[in-house]
Amino acid sequence: MTKTVPVRTARTTCPHDCPSTCSLEVELIDDRTIGRVRGSTENSYTAGVICAKVARYAERVHSPDRLLRPLLRCGPKGSGQFREIGWDEALDRIAEAFLAAEARHGAESVWPYYYAGTMGQVQRDGINRLRHAKKYSDQFSTICTNLAWTGWIAGHGRLTGADPREMAKSDLVVIWGTNAVATQVNVMTHATRARKERGARIVVVDVYRTPTMEQADLGLVLRPGTDAALACAVMHVLFRDRLADRDWLEKYTDVPAELEAHLVSRTPAWASAITGLSVAEIETFARMVGTTPKTFFRLGYGFSRQRNGAVAMHAAACIPAVAGSWRHEGGGAFHNNGAIFRTDKTLVEGLDLRDRSVRRLDQSRIGAVLTGDPVSLKGGPPVTAMLIQNTNPMSVAPDQEKVRAGFARDDLFVAVHEQFMTDTAKMADVVLPATTFLEHDDLYRGGGNSYVLLGPKLIEPPGEARENHAVICALAERLGAVHPGFEMSARDHVDHMLRAGGYGSFDELVDRPLVDCQPPFERAHFLDGFGYPDGRFRFAPDWTSVAAENDGPMGPWAEMPRLPDHWAVTEAADEAHPFRLVTPPARNFLNSSFTETATSRAREGRPEAEIHPDDLARLGLADGDQIRLVNARGAVRLWARAFDGLRPGVVVVEGIFPNSAFPDGRGINTLTGADQPAPYGGAAFHDSRVRVEKWIGEDLSPACT
Repeated sequence: MTKTVPVRTARTTCPHDCPSTCSLEVELIDDRTIGRVRGSTENSYTAGVICAKVARYAERVHSPDRLLRPLLRCGPKGSGQFREIGWDEALDRIAEAFLAAEARHGAESVWPYYYAGTMGQVQRDGINRLRHAKKYSDQFSTICTNLAWTGWIAGHGRLTGADPREMAKSDLVVIWGTNAVATQVNVMTHATRARKERGARIVVVDVYRTPTMEQADLGLVLRPGTDAALACAVMHVLFRDRLADRDWLEKYTDVPAELEAHLVSRTPAWASAITGLSVAEIETFARMVGTTPKTFFRLGYGFSRQRNGAVAMHAAACIPAVAGSWRHEGGGAFHNNGAIFRTDKTLVEGLDLRDRSVRRLDQSRIGAVLTGDPVSLKGGPPVTAMLIQNTNPMSVAPDQEKVRAGFARDDLFVAVHEQFMTDTAKMADVVLPATTFLEHDDLYRGGGNSYVLLGPKLIEPPGEARENHAVICALAERLGAVHPGFEMSARDHVDHMLRAGGYGSFDELVDRPLVDCQPPFERAHFLDGFGYPDGRFRFAPDWTSVAAENDGPMGPWAEMPRLPDHWAVTEAADEAHPFRLVTPPARNFLNSSFTETATSRAREGRPEAEIHPDDLARLGLADGDQIRLVNARGAVRLWARAFDGLRPGVVVVEGIFPNSAFPDGRGINTLTGADQPAPYGGAAFHDSRVRVEKWIGEDLSPACT
């Protein structure tokens, strides 16, 4: 008789680059195999709901395409020709290349490069400990949050906000600049609960009709880069119609009278001409906000990914301050909770060894850095050796033609530590197999919620895959880097951070791996004052107040408006490039993760450009035609899809497909720029001008592989 082994359920945390940071329940078939993945109800923000791509995680973790052994390139760069080698040889080769680069050009010629393929505090950030111990070039991490966080902090003084679970207690939920159905499903959990239980209304503001907008009571489709104009017109109506909370303004804000005078000319008609919205739509939205005390603004990242993104975020965040929404439970605003956590990362990152005189290279300008731009290199030596973890710059970084040229350099040594053979791994000299979050210990912090969450190792890794932390420690030994953090296990690091933060210990969190850090209502709603010495919200922020920390202000910072306003510094369409391109996330991918999962590839199909039917007709194009999008940075071939849910003159391309999914092998970030927006840099992924051309030639349709 065959004995049936019961399936055990273990608890962990989703590690992916999403604000939800969901708590998970994972079925364990044996010590190497998982079954179903579900959302945990113990986490009141997750509330038992997770996205479909993570629910299918068994397909990803057990994929036959996982990297299993170290590889050494044995053909031209980018050829995909590798042979298997042992771990000792792989690590020795990396160490030798780093030491040779240091001997020839100095330590700053080595650039460890990473980002958010995992959001774990140990496995993501431990690379910095090696960086600081060896004085390798530092990284200015600009690719995601700079514009959004700068705009929020400019007004509020700290990166916190109302408890996002309060959306369920709201009477009006405004979802601005995020397609929550696709990118953070838990926002919809709480917004729709408010609708069912309270009759709440939902407003969605975006540049195209997303699945989130299809669930809204009011959807506002505006032109890219015009969000601040809409925000100003809404505040104009609040003042004009005596819907502003003047008592709140006098007690909690800096220059309310100056703001009111400034907004007199920012009428709905003015904003209509800029945004493409009708005056009636703007008036309706403003009245909804002004007559609904419990209005909750959930502000996403999408609308900040413009060259005026910091100004746009600040302007949108000013509305609840004018309306006095912060007074009420279920009112106020939320963007990110980063400032509420007590996480000492000195040991993880080697912060006690950090030398501020070492240059910081802009992550978003990796193309310019690798092609030798002296300004991007800060006048220092060329980068001739790299270790890359948790990111795929050959797909996700802007200005891809320069990125491609940089990685093709014969004098550049690249080691990539990855789970799959990504576009970046194909350009590497040495490829190391990496674990997934189920195969190592880590600690997580919610960006879109208030939890510190444990992620314990649940299964053994396949083949010879190793965790990031182990690789960093092994390289440190070979490179002569010394720090107590190299002598600790990942579990030790997690335990240290938990205890130092007052959150308990690793062992105490295994059975219920989360700690709710939500501040009390008065603190979260700034009723004890905003995060400035005088406790007042800033309508007129000092945009350069943290310039020293960020290597000084960048971009056209001196031209930034003193008060909320439409700031016309986006890459405007012109006669040669009459369309504005926006590149939002796809539902079944997450940046370039999940593109290797068969079901995600099948559901997304091929890369397509959503174009208004009127524009297609004017260009003599039809739905399904193969086209080229072209600008000064390059050209991308893909397919046209007729879609009337956007403004004429706008093109939307969802998702970061692998380069091989495009007929020319050029991904969508070929067209995005890497210039540094004001005031502290960032990546303006949704801010490119292009022209649309019909492709004349063979219509090849490669699979998304």
